[in-house]
Amino acid sequence: MDPVDSVPADGAAAPGGHRSSLDLIALISASIRRERERAGLSMAELARRAGIAKSTLSQLEAGAGNPSVETLWALGAALDVPFSRLVDPPRPQVRIVRAGEGPVTWSERADYAATLLASCPPNARRDIYRIDAQPGGVRRSDPHLPGSVEHVVIGTGRALVGPAAAPVELGPGDYIAYPGDAPHVFEALEPDTTATLTMEHV
Repeated sequence: MDPVDSVPADGAAAPGGHRSSLDLIALISASIRRERERAGLSMAELARRAGIAKSTLSQLEAGAGNPSVETLWALGAALDVPFSRLVDPPRPQVRIVRAGEGPVTWSERADYAATLLASCPPNARRDIYRIDAQPGGVRRSDPHLPGSVEHVVIGTGRALVGPAAAPVELGPGDYIAYPGDAPHVFEALEPDTTATLTMEHV
């Protein structure tokens, strides 16, 4: 059974399970504008290709509209991007979620909150490890299998984690995802640093 009692379409809900579409509309608005600019299209040209009014597109990009599935499909086709690109933007190779950030859903039956850190892609295999580390040394890892991704959440202490060329300092509750098929490091900065590491093998 899903540990979360209700998960709204936009991946976030207010306490008590009341959903809000404001974040989703803002995300769609930014995605349409981003993809239109990436494609080098004017607002008038994109509206023409999608078969919608320019005024409708203008409202959508301003975050004032509430697009239907059909409108989003038409825009996706006109932009030559999948539907999902307009509602779930592409994630960078290195993604950081600080403590207190991320889409949260609340249980209606308990004082319980679940924060989505990373969607599991189809057919992925994952190994999960608990990390216990002390300051004074750097754990340097050689590249793993092609397509590997590592996800780390700090439990206690602080650590430098991530790509060997650009690790990020993290504290309790902070999350990072980075390519596991490139050199990467884990360096404890405080005594008794702990973390959860998930190794994702595509």
